[in-house]
Amino acid sequence: MTDPSTSAPALLAWASRALGARPSVRDASHPRENSRVWQLSLPGDVRFYLKVSPRSLMYERETLALRHAAPALGGGRAPQLRASSAEHLALLLTAVPGRPLKQLTLTPAEEVRAHRQGGTLLARFHAAGALSGPRRTEAEQALQAAADGAENHLRTAGARLTPAEQKLVRDLAEQLCTLPPLPIAFIHGDAWDRNLMWSSDRGQAGLIDFERSRFATVVQDFVPLACATWADRPDLRTACLQGYGRDLTPKEKHALKCLAALDAVSCLVWGPAYDDPHVTARGRRTLDRLMAGVFA
Repeated sequence: MTDPSTSAPALLAWASRALGARPSVRDASHPRENSRVWQLSLPGDVRFYLKVSPRSLMYERETLALRHAAPALGGGRAPQLRASSAEHLALLLTAVPGRPLKQLTLTPAEEVRAHRQGGTLLARFHAAGALSGPRRTEAEQALQAAADGAENHLRTAGARLTPAEQKLVRDLAEQLCTLPPLPIAFIHGDAWDRNLMWSSDRGQAGLIDFERSRFATVVQDFVPLACATWADRPDLRTACLQGYGRDLTPKEKHALKCLAALDAVSCLVWGPAYDDPHVTARGRRTLDRLMAGVFA
């Protein structure tokens, strides 16, 4: 969560210069220690967001995404980068219409519509990155890199997993490394209901928060949805993939299962460490589904 006593005055002065006016300010941070976001408002209900990235890598990733991939989503469907400061790891962004789906209560039909558009946006985003040279190598090695982190997460999680659960995670991590090459792209990295915007007035979806964007395997972009939203709503899975333009291949579906196991362990490390019961519950539920053989 934002600490306004830190460097906020300097940041707000920088943002004011970039906007050419001094805005009114509201803290819009997520309830976690490293989240630093302000909503800036100018007369006429013109809104911007000032975001400070937790780490330089996240700043670099989000800046790249906003400059080279997010514009492909279309007007009003992603933030526009008004200004950036490598010194402060700060981004000054236009607002995207609507609110995150996670904060909304919609009819099932409207949820389906939002997720179908979300799938379309992911397809556009995946097609936007230029895959060449080191970027292609990074993407081709993404599954191996994910599998390599499994043992460290298991060690940290410790007794939160039973011996049988630990064995399952290790087996699925090993299987991830034996898969043939899968489709690769520039992925969002955190595409789920918290970052999928929906404007009921416009009937329009949008995407925000690109700090985890990177070159990787396409299927990695569906892990958050598969481990959370899709568990109870197969209709939203269908809608998202309809919007995306294709179903996952059998090999991608198996990779998704393997990646879900890694995500579960990560959640069981991250959730307790940051006192987030929702993340912890997501990890536990995913593991339970995998152990029961019902993850799909």
